[in-house]
Amino acid sequence: MFNNKSILITGGTGSFGKCFTAYLTKSYSPKKVIIYSRDELKQFEMQQHFNAPCMRYFIGDVRDKERLISAMRDVDYVVHAAALKQVPAAEYNPNECIKTNIYGSQNVIDAAIAADVSRVIALSTDKAANPVNLYGATKLASDKLFVAANNMSGAKGPRFAVVRYGNVVGSRGSVVPFFHKLLDEGVTRLPVTHPEMTRFWITLDNGVEFVVKNFQRMQGGEIFVPKIPSIRILDLVESISGKREYELVGIRPGEKLHEVMVPEEMAHHSLEFDDHYVITPAIKFFDKTVNYLRNKLGEEGQPVKDKFEYHSGTNPHFLTIDELKMLDKVTL
Repeated sequence: MFNNKSILITGGTGSFGKCFTAYLTKSYSPKKVIIYSRDELKQFEMQQHFNAPCMRYFIGDVRDKERLISAMRDVDYVVHAAALKQVPAAEYNPNECIKTNIYGSQNVIDAAIAADVSRVIALSTDKAANPVNLYGATKLASDKLFVAANNMSGAKGPRFAVVRYGNVVGSRGSVVPFFHKLLDEGVTRLPVTHPEMTRFWITLDNGVEFVVKNFQRMQGGEIFVPKIPSIRILDLVESISGKREYELVGIRPGEKLHEVMVPEEMAHHSLEFDDHYVITPAIKFFDKTVNYLRNKLGEEGQPVKDKFEYHSGTNPHFLTIDELKMLDKVTL
């Protein structure tokens, strides 16, 4: 679906943007792949690796709506990956987090409508479900904006959807490279915030493939949630260090013990498909009726059970220590 199409990625110099760009240029023949970000050094470094004729690099911030409108001219698809993502940083710099994650999301929506883009997918996080930190709260607000944007765009305007998933293995700022860095520096016991902590776990490649698939599935207004495994933090410690010894450092500001991707409160709006869940809009779209039980690929879902919750601590699929070791080797 991306052959001879123009795709723009906000925050395109990040881990997701690089992996998504590699996928696009390897699997398709896009007309243009536009990397939109505010860091000129990261763009310069990315240009050394991704320099195909289809590549374009735009300096810009999602806080700048006019620049976004200019960058989206003649663009078919947009992936909104730009965000301030570090939980403690957001707690200490709330205004900056709100400006980028909420106002920036609204700018992306307005620009996509003004430029008559075809489809937009915004990347979200498990921290947006029942948020307890500012980062999660801003991403929940962003999710709501992208769902409601399908009303703003009208019957023939862009379609908007959201992809929500958990911790990305090996991404910039994630715990795995941090643990390896500490071990390389000679640390004998890895820091753990709480020994019972669990997290959802997904690779960058799987995240990219899920986004690509949902461009094909989407009708507008969905929050797509992949079925992915969970990990126990002490299993991760043992898989990386070879032992279960750790230093307890306490839960950081705004950090949860477990994560949720489909809250129980949204069970009556949620559908289960073979490899994913869909949270359908809680609002009515006045210009159209959408049957979310059957997506654009013809896949059929069914309502989840009453009081269903997709929770990292009760997830039926946990990675074993051996599986974590194998995953670590692949992502290093």
